Parts: sequence; C-alpha cells; structure tokens
Amino acid sequence: MNSYFEKLGHTVLERWRQQNFSLEVFPELAQIAIDEAPPSENVDLEEMIHEFLANDDQPFQSQSGFGQPELLAFNDPRFYIQILFWMEGTTEIHQHEFSGAFHVMHGSSVHSEFEFAAAQSVTPHIRIGELHTKKIELLEAGRTVPISSGRECIHSLFHLDTPSVTVVVRTHHDPGTGPQYNYLPPHIALDPIHADALTMRRKQLLDVLENLDHPEYVTLVNEMIGRLDFERGFSTLLHTMPRLQDIDEWQPVLEAFQQKHGELAKGVADTLAECLRRETISQMRHHIDNPDHRFFLALLMNVQNRADILSLISERFPDQSPTEMILGWAEELLELTDFGLALLDATFPETLDVDIEDQADLLMGALQHALEQNPENQTAAASAEQAEIHSALSSSCLRPLFA
Repeated sequence: MNSYFEKLGHTVLERWRQQNFSLEVFPELAQIAIDEAPPSENVDLEEMIHEFLANDDQPFQSQSGFGQPELLAFNDPRFYIQILFWMEGTTEIHQHEFSGAFHVMHGSSVHSEFEFAAAQSVTPHIRIGELHTKKIELLEAGRTVPISSGRECIHSLFHLDTPSVTVVVRTHHDPGTGPQYNYLPPHIALDPIHADALTMRRKQLLDVLENLDHPEYVTLVNEMIGRLDFERGFSTLLHTMPRLQDIDEWQPVLEAFQQKHGELAKGVADTLAECLRRETISQMRHHIDNPDHRFFLALLMNVQNRADILSLISERFPDQSPTEMILGWAEELLELTDFGLALLDATFPETLDVDIEDQADLLMGALQHALEQNPENQTAAASAEQAEIHSALSSSCLRPLFA
C-alpha cells in the first residue's frame, strides 16, 4: 500500500501506545496525526489507485460492503485505516461502535450532527425520542472530523462529488458503545444489525401478495398490525407504506397501529412521512450528478428551514445571492413528465387549466414568492392560483424552503 498510509499508521500507533491505548484520547490523537500531513495534500489519488490495482503487497482486505468500495490501507490489531470511495453515497443518520477521525481527501460533503433527546428504549433494538439537528456544515477537501463512539456522535454525510473519497483512522470496536443505531427523524432509532428472521420472511411474503395484487393484502396487513408488538409492527408499517399509500389504504392501517400502541406511537406518523421524503431525495441523487444540484438536494434532505438553507448557500457561494442560486437550480431541474411539468417531485397541479408553456413561469413565481415572502401586487385570482401551486411545492421534498 502507499507508503503515506504506512507512515500515518505507525505514527498513530506509536503515539497511542504512549497514551496506554486510551480510547478517550484516540479521536483527538487521530485527528492531529492526519492534520499534520493531510492525505488531501500528500496522496495522489490516481497514483494510489494504480498502486492498489498493480501491487499485491496490500493489507488484508475485509468483506465489508461499506463504501463504494472500501480499501484497507493499514491494519493493526487495535485500529486500522480505510479509504472509502463514494459514488452515490448518502449515509443514514447513525452513531458508531468505534472511534477515530475521518478526513475528506477528495470531493466534498454536507455533514450533519444530531442529538437524540428524551430517549426511551422500547426494546433493546428500537428507541423513541426527539432527534434534533445540532450543526450542519460543508466539508471540503482537507477537512478532518473526529469520531466518538456511542450516542455523543450522531451524524450523517451527503456526498456531493463523484467520487468523494474519505480516509478514516478508526478502532475496530469500542466495548460497551453499541448498538450502532440508525436514526429515522424525528422520533425513531433502530439497531440495523439486529436480524429478525421471522419479520424478514413475513415482509418477503407480503411482497409476493403485493406482486400478485392479492385481494386480501390490506386485510392481512391490518390483522398483523393488530397483533404485532411495537417493534415488529413499526417494521411492517415502514415496509408496506408505499403500497398502502398507492392504493389509498394507508390511513386506516396507521390509525390501527396508533390505537394499539397509544403514547409510544405518537411520533410514528411524522417519522414514516419523513422516511418517505428522505428516500425520495436519496433516489433523485442516483440520476442527478451536478455537484451544485446535489448540494441543493443535500440541503433539502438535512436542513429543516429556509433561513438555514440560505445561510449554507451563502457559505458555499459567498459572492452570490442564495435566493437567485435556488431559483437558478430550480429552473435547471424543471422537467416535463407524463403528469405535467415537475420540479423534483412537485408536479404542477392538474386541477389548474394552464397551458404547458405557461406552467414554468407560474411554478417559478410561486417558488420565488415563498423565498422572498413578498405578497405585494397580486390580484385575488392570482393569489388563489399561487396558493394551489404553493401547496404542491410545500408538500414535496421542497418543504424546508417553505418553513
């Protein structure tokens, strides 16, 4: 492997040995070692790729599916260094059972940090609480961020460039810091490693019934929701929600779950709606490769209100008007679909009898009005029309722009 990583690994090892391999000091120790000779300045990405492909003398590689791909650059019984490529990667909101630091070697990402307040364990594998955003920042090449194991470091990354490459110096496992929860905002934490084989098979069987358009599908899901515990019931709701919404049977099933579980289910509806919104944005990322458009998607996924979105755009584009940037991106992202003109997942209302060539101006006008909050000089008829377009935009993934 590249000699840089051998040197970095031995530097970290020697310094950590002097600290008696204390887990408490490892994140800062790793961050300092990286920043003294940053990979972004000391490793040529093309040369590193060539060396890895052509030279058999490499550290033992894991079978991990994390990264696209993951390369192990240094391996010690106490810690290792991994190089993670991301082509379309958007991480879940998650915590770690390891500690260390990560460095943006190539590309850039939007990094979000969270806290999970008023947490309550329902089972060892699912918790309810209140997920709040602590900080959102743009990470450019050269930035290094420490990682603490456990619930003090809950975060997510939305990678903007193809590829984005991160270098991670990390422990193998920090005892007592699991499970390594994933978080579904705003109220649920799940253990992604927990394998419930019965629930998995039940969901697969429901998929069979869905593909067959079985007439008893809804009845059987309702029966399951009435019998299952909170953990299995939530998993079933999450799995069947798209189908039930498509056939307009979602609300009765959700209400049955809420009635059965009472106070525990209070935040489930909002969590499932947010899961669907975030998945919609994540899927858009697969066919949107412009870094600025990906930056826009990252903001829509991770930022909860317009003011913070405008602030982050100003940080990345200090010489530009953030409102004009959004309007420019929106115009570039407009496309004609079978259902009419669409901006991401917001479609021009079918109830409005407007020629297709006029729909773009009305959509853009409604968006500009929302961004500028300037209702002056509108007639009553225009206001009613704009209100319906406003509703279509604000109920889409663009919702944070209207908050």
